[in-house]
Amino acid sequence: MTGHLEKNDFPVSQVRRYLEPGPIVLVSSKWAGRTNIMTLGWHTILEFSPSLVGCMISGSNHSHPMIRNSGECVINLPTTALIDAVVGIGNTSGAEIDKFAKFDLTADKASDVEAPLIRECHASFECRLHDDILVEKYNFFIFEVVKAHVAAIPAYPKTLHYTGDGVFMVSGKVINRRSQFRPEML
Repeated sequence: MTGHLEKNDFPVSQVRRYLEPGPIVLVSSKWAGRTNIMTLGWHTILEFSPSLVGCMISGSNHSHPMIRNSGECVINLPTTALIDAVVGIGNTSGAEIDKFAKFDLTADKASDVEAPLIRECHASFECRLHDDILVEKYNFFIFEVVKAHVAAIPAYPKTLHYTGDGVFMVSGKVINRRSQFRPEML
């Protein structure tokens, strides 16, 4: 057990440094014959079956109307090997450039949606808009994953986790507690 930690006041506007829900993803979209990629850190699992994922996509982001109009996207999981592309994609607008070309990424055809997969990513999850009730008020999209593509190795890829101000953490070592796992508690 660890002892009691001394804590200091912290700016509430910066709590994302500790609560960002998961790894950085690259969201690809397609609408009206154009494709785009955006970097996204604000997403969360909402349900296991059907597989629902919630994503906050800012209304000022070029991808927002593309995804809103098409009702679909692909959530792609980059590894640390793509850190420069992740940052570059997050710092540019798809309204001005073709991000696939600019960042030397390969757009692969998806099985169930029109938005492309990103070949260089460890995993790609084809999504359809499941519920848009929170889009107008909070820019929060609820997607259903309709098809998943995951590389066989490594089993636990090194993913990026954004802490704000241009700083990322890398996923750490794996701790296995399967012998203590109780699936009925989910």
